[in-house]
Amino acid sequence: MRFHSITRNMIFIGLCLVWPALLAAGEFNTILNIGDQAPAWSQIPGADGKEHSLADLADRKAVVLVFTCLSCPTALDYEERIEKLRKDYAPRGVEVVAVCVNQVPQDRLEAITQRVQKKGYTFPYLYDETQKIAKDYGAIFTPEFYVLDGERKIAYMGAMDDKTEAESVEVKYVSAALDAILSGQPVPKAEVIARGCRIRYARERRESK
Repeated sequence: MRFHSITRNMIFIGLCLVWPALLAAGEFNTILNIGDQAPAWSQIPGADGKEHSLADLADRKAVVLVFTCLSCPTALDYEERIEKLRKDYAPRGVEVVAVCVNQVPQDRLEAITQRVQKKGYTFPYLYDETQKIAKDYGAIFTPEFYVLDGERKIAYMGAMDDKTEAESVEVKYVSAALDAILSGQPVPKAEVIARGCRIRYARERRESK
């Protein structure tokens, strides 16, 4: 009996330690949950030659943060949709911000700048060499979308829509989330799994003893 009592106590203690971490994570995100305060970013360089911060967007009614890159075919397929999203919702007080964190040459700021100039994209396209912003958001894929509401809380995270091929799209998750926020309604689908290529996180070097 004493053994079983000790075992139950150990399980209880273990759950107490693990439970807060479980509460902090979403269905498909190990870092953030819907309703969490969005991690702020600051002084991240962009393809426009300026540094960008979340605080710069204080007057926006909502913000869409997109983790994307140039080396992923799926991410490239979504660029035009990202641009259209920005143009459709900018008049309604929404900003769309793209950020790349991959450290391979084809994804660095110089390549991004050339791409933006060539395609004429109007959304801010940032490059965070430190990868901190992606780690703060628990981002895994490119593209991966986060919708921040007026209080800058996470209102949606996941894929932009339900089909990678634009002509096959039936459900536009990000647009639905924005429409709900702007009309003061609950977001119909707050989290789905993103699709695309995995973010190329740099391996952390272990210090030798």
